Amino acid sequence: MDEYQDYHIIQDLSILLDHADRLVLRPFNLNTMQYNALLLLNTEEGWRLTDLSERLLCERSTVTRLVDYLESEGLISRCADPTDRRSQRVTLTTAGLARRDQAQAAVEQAIRERFSILSREETHQLLDIHRRLRAVVSAEIELSSQELTNKPL
Repeated sequence: MDEYQDYHIIQDLSILLDHADRLVLRPFNLNTMQYNALLLLNTEEGWRLTDLSERLLCERSTVTRLVDYLESEGLISRCADPTDRRSQRVTLTTAGLARRDQAQAAVEQAIRERFSILSREETHQLLDIHRRLRAVVSAEIELSSQELTNKPL
């Protein structure tokens, strides 16, 4: 098998895992990005929308729509950023914390079931391969971001 086919096998697995996660999250009225946002948030400190978009690797407009939805569901609340009056911070509500914890329990159970077919050694090998590939791709993204930032207009 060549690298192109190997890549598509890994990509296919990623797509399948994402779809399976969406099915697990459906009863909680969450998609994977909304769920990942809830995992980052807590009830005290909060995140600025800009920081949340960087962490979730998505555009600010996408995070704005995501936050609008989560707020309409009563899962998060917005408040003014005390250090920057132009910014807002978002925090989990009590309902958001409860929904996140319920969804997280379901996701963790699904992950346990998926990984149950692997031995401990296979899991370690898979994670090692993942870390190495992630480092290469992250470096590639960082380099591309720097090139775009330094490109004259």
